Amino acid sequence: MEKVLIVGCKRAMDDVCIACSRCMVGFNRRDGEFSRYDRDGAELIGLLNCGDCPGATVVTRLAQMNLWNKPMEEKVTKIHVAPCIVDHCPHKDTIINKIKAKSGIEVILGTHPYKPDNIFA
Repeated sequence: MEKVLIVGCKRAMDDVCIACSRCMVGFNRRDGEFSRYDRDGAELIGLLNCGDCPGATVVTRLAQMNLWNKPMEEKVTKIHVAPCIVDHCPHKDTIINKIKAKSGIEVILGTHPYKPDNIFA
């Protein structure tokens, strides 16, 4: 079973996204980049922010996530980087490269497909 972690932008997660519902709905529906998982083959293990610009603590936060879940024998097997980083972050290359270099697991760019063309759509 895949254990999925979503990494998003701290500022967007704190101030813009409403409970990161688009990422979670996308996961539950297996839409967007989550379509690679069958219904019973993956669980969402957590939502983690980057630690603020320019992703200075993302590696530390990933390590803490691993330590926090170790007593429950839960280990992240896939990391999805949310659209708030992939599509909008000026530090995305730095953040994504840090995650890829230190996580040792597959990093997937993107989560949900629910991106409005304009704010009045």
